[in-house]
Amino acid sequence: MKKLLAILIVAALCLGVAAVAEETYTVGVCQLVQHPALDAATQGFQDALTEKLGDAVSFDVQNASGDSNTCSTIVNAFVSDNVNLILANATPALQAAVAATGDIPILGTSVTDYATALDIDNWTGATGINVSGTSDLAPLDQQAAMLGELFPDARTVGLLYCSAEPNSKYQVDVITGYLTELGYETVEYTFADSNDVASVAQSACDGSDVIYIPTDNTAASCTEAIRNVVEPAMKPVIAGEEGICKGCGVATLSISYYDLGYATGEMAYEVLANGADVATLDIAFAPNVTKEYNAELCELLGVTVPEDYVAIAE
Repeated sequence: MKKLLAILIVAALCLGVAAVAEETYTVGVCQLVQHPALDAATQGFQDALTEKLGDAVSFDVQNASGDSNTCSTIVNAFVSDNVNLILANATPALQAAVAATGDIPILGTSVTDYATALDIDNWTGATGINVSGTSDLAPLDQQAAMLGELFPDARTVGLLYCSAEPNSKYQVDVITGYLTELGYETVEYTFADSNDVASVAQSACDGSDVIYIPTDNTAASCTEAIRNVVEPAMKPVIAGEEGICKGCGVATLSISYYDLGYATGEMAYEVLANGADVATLDIAFAPNVTKEYNAELCELLGVTVPEDYVAIAE
């Protein structure tokens, strides 16, 4: 009997260890649209979690092709599948996820301002609901200073962005104050979607000395169309992030979206493996920013940049 009891105890312990070892997690990833910045954030997120959890984590990565309604369809499917965590890559994806579930932990990335995106008053740094994540907001005062450094003789700055993206409007409102302090006149030029990007960009060229494009997902997916307008017009663009700058801009004060996604993955590990309460986790920001320039467009437009700027890799 003693021998049998010992065998049963060992078997029970082995089953317990196996149960712990076999614990797995499924993460649903809803990415608004395919472009280099969001792609890099998703990759960084997956790499961080895979490094920490190995085969214990699996990803269901879905792309909404720029459509907010598709974001809702994607995250509702995640909720039906009872995933362990949702990564919402960009503001419309985050808003759709919040509308879909109040229970499953949600982490956002590539979101500029969570208070604006989620309509939260008395912002403290944590959402207080089942949401946390990382912000891609680069210091807007420094972006305005960059524009002033490169184009001190300009008078009018055209602010080009998508009216359907509340975080773009937030950035424009903030940087307008800094640009006004520097003596620039600002005019907003908004497009509703990709269909009117070219025509609105043309209006911005006609009425501006320099154009500023914030971190804007629709603009990021339409950089070729914007470049086809601004280059013949010889109008320089200061961009809110590297992907837009690489496509149609001359300079940017940019973050690394891969690093931002990686930091979000580290937060996901704390939530999944260590039981961190997502509602109390403060929104995190990119640790570093870099002055970057588009060498090809700078040469075409005759823009000279200081030595502390780094050329964007081809």
